[in-house]
Amino acid sequence: MGSAVLDGITVGYDDEGERGTPLVLVHGHPFDRSMWGPQVAEFARAGGRRVIAPDLRGYGGSTVVPGKTPLSVFARDIARLLDHLRVDDIVLGGLSMGGQIVLEFYRLFPERVRGLLLADTFARSETEEGKQSRRATADRLLREGMRGYADEVLSMMVAPYNIDAVPEVARQVHRMMCGTSPEGAAAALRGRAERRDYRDLLERISVPTLVVVGRDDEFTPVSDAEFLHERIPDARLTVIEGAAHMPNMERPAEFNEALRRFLSGSDG
Repeated sequence: MGSAVLDGITVGYDDEGERGTPLVLVHGHPFDRSMWGPQVAEFARAGGRRVIAPDLRGYGGSTVVPGKTPLSVFARDIARLLDHLRVDDIVLGGLSMGGQIVLEFYRLFPERVRGLLLADTFARSETEEGKQSRRATADRLLREGMRGYADEVLSMMVAPYNIDAVPEVARQVHRMMCGTSPEGAAAALRGRAERRDYRDLLERISVPTLVVVGRDDEFTPVSDAEFLHERIPDARLTVIEGAAHMPNMERPAEFNEALRRFLSGSDG
């Protein structure tokens, strides 16, 4: 565990392992870097590969900045952290909002990226209805806090059958959501409401890319992953059976195996 003050913002992060091109993992909303625990354990602690998992501003151990946080701000925060750690080339992965931050990072800093992992995410800009929904949710979180929202969406984040089968995963997901700052979560929601459309970027991605999705994901269904797979040149697609929006936690063995195969072929 570590932290760094970067341009006035404290960023909490994990940085473990030493070998290979660093794997940088970007968490989704409204979570923190602990969601990548199964991957840090597998690839860094057991495998020795360098894995870096930051907390985004507004989440976990990083500074909460109220207002609105565009995806470009998150991406530049990650770039500043990598500069601080003296890391140039990376394999960059993210889930859900984290996947959209990955696309924004690639748009801004393509020369730093050697491979991409896009998990349970999508590339389109927000619809007008979606913009209104995100802004309304942001207002609600500021008004009510995180617990009611967390209670409502838990069975979409984690498949209902996994809430029973792997209750410790469900508890961790719920705990992450409840522990997130409402101000930070609201700022991210407002920023995502105004995100750009990344569909044109997909065809210009020139690095190995792995697309992963849980079979029963309701937020970003398999069709969204297929859209990415069809448009990113030579991308691989893995559908994780028995998982919803958090396949890296719900089915870590299957997720890690797909990621292991991808890493072995993408950067040696």
